[in-house]
Amino acid sequence: MTDDISLAFAHPAERAAASATQPCDRISLRDYTVEVEIGAFQQERGHLQRVRFNVVVEVAPQTGEIDDDVDRILSYDKVTEAIGAELGEERINLLETLAARVAERILREPQALRVFVRIEKLDRGPFSLGVEIVRAKGEVARKGQDHVQAPHPRVVFLTNEAIASDRLAGWIDMLSADKTPLILCVGAAFATPPSASSALAQRRIDLLAIEQNAWVLAARDARCIVVETRTELDWAMRNGEITVWAPSKIVLDSAHRPSAGPRDPLALAGWFAEEMKAAELVVIGAEAPELSVSCRSIPLGAAK
Repeated sequence: MTDDISLAFAHPAERAAASATQPCDRISLRDYTVEVEIGAFQQERGHLQRVRFNVVVEVAPQTGEIDDDVDRILSYDKVTEAIGAELGEERINLLETLAARVAERILREPQALRVFVRIEKLDRGPFSLGVEIVRAKGEVARKGQDHVQAPHPRVVFLTNEAIASDRLAGWIDMLSADKTPLILCVGAAFATPPSASSALAQRRIDLLAIEQNAWVLAARDARCIVVETRTELDWAMRNGEITVWAPSKIVLDSAHRPSAGPRDPLALAGWFAEEMKAAELVVIGAEAPELSVSCRSIPLGAAK
């Protein structure tokens, strides 16, 4: 029992050695610490905290001479790059999610056979809080990450006047006719949202005001469904659903938060279109902005 307890708290390298079923080589990353915004609790939002990584990767032993050729080995940089890529993808709530994604990314490398990932939060108290996982090549990748290129949607921003227009159904018919996935975006309704003394609270209130208006739009056309996560959006795009973006989760969880706030909903929709690598942004009832994606406007009086 003592050995089991000692091994449970041992470094991943020791655990890897103890559980090995075949001869293998190992590379390790020890005590790699970064500052990142992470966590499911409200008090963790808007604050950086230190997170420490310890990673061990088992690789197949080299056959023949290595010839001091870096291209023949699994570089340590691949491990730190996997961590950086997942931290940069989106804001993550759970260490378990981050560990699984880092492990899955490392296992894409052809040399990697099995990976041990330990991640610890260092600033949640006078102790460290963490998780440790083991994953092997061939295990099921995380849900929704089948590495098939996501569709490029058409993002459409509708002003409140456009939402109320009797031309709404016709615009949706026209914009969805070529089977390009359609994502609709709105701003807040005409009513002024409540005010809060905290900037973080106000941001939440303003985002919720947009989401209330998203439900107003969905109620006007039964084809429209309100969605809030990337997973839901990806599924809807692949299955021909017309969606209305509820922005809170994606905005608050983004690793690259938009400079535009929810009180500038057109700019927010432009940021979203760029994040989604949209085929185009269409603005109904206002002038389209200049973005890295194609943009065009449809006047309120236009049928097409």
